[in-house]
Amino acid sequence: MQTAIGYVRVSTEGQAKEGVSLEAQQRKIEAWCVANDFELGGLFVDAGISGKRQDNRPELQNALSAVTKAKGVLVVYSLSRLARSTKDTINISERLDKAGADLVSLSEKLDTTSAAGKMVFRVMAVLAEFERDQISERTSTAMAHKKSKGERVGTIPFGYTLLADGETLVEDRKEQGIIELLELLRESGLSYGKISDILNRKSVPTKKTGAKWQGTTVRNILMAKNPT
Repeated sequence: MQTAIGYVRVSTEGQAKEGVSLEAQQRKIEAWCVANDFELGGLFVDAGISGKRQDNRPELQNALSAVTKAKGVLVVYSLSRLARSTKDTINISERLDKAGADLVSLSEKLDTTSAAGKMVFRVMAVLAEFERDQISERTSTAMAHKKSKGERVGTIPFGYTLLADGETLVEDRKEQGIIELLELLRESGLSYGKISDILNRKSVPTKKTGAKWQGTTVRNILMAKNPT
């Protein structure tokens, strides 16, 4: 009986949007093994980890080591669980191919045990990345449009407050005054850390009640005000 190695991954964001839990992925992989007469030689799980890079997912690396050693088949629920970039996806495929191992992705009904499957795999990997780039581009455009209209984008920046509509940002006069103080202290040659010490000694309020000023906080506020 041939050996299959299962790999499942979910990030908090992925689980919320796709609704494919670790357990659901595992059941799909186990069912495939039974239906295709494969022995599940191991199941590796990366929980709550982004798929943007393959080198920071320890269980993926363990799964790849196991499947290449067994010259078996790596089974995943979908390509999105395996990798987020065409480069990583193709690198994984080539590593498996050199070791005499194969890849099966259940959602895309992809099987690299055939030449046709290998070709389809490469095409689908490129299309998947193209779709993600389009989504990212649309999101960036929408955020830039909201920002140009003075609407809220993410967290409320220091120096601004949010109106009751929950969207529109307006300048906070008190915080704008603090920013002017930061600029004056910085122009006098003080380091970010020294400025934060002064603010803390004078009990100047931060955006978050009870929080202390840090050098990085001062730097980020000034960089947002004067990015160049």
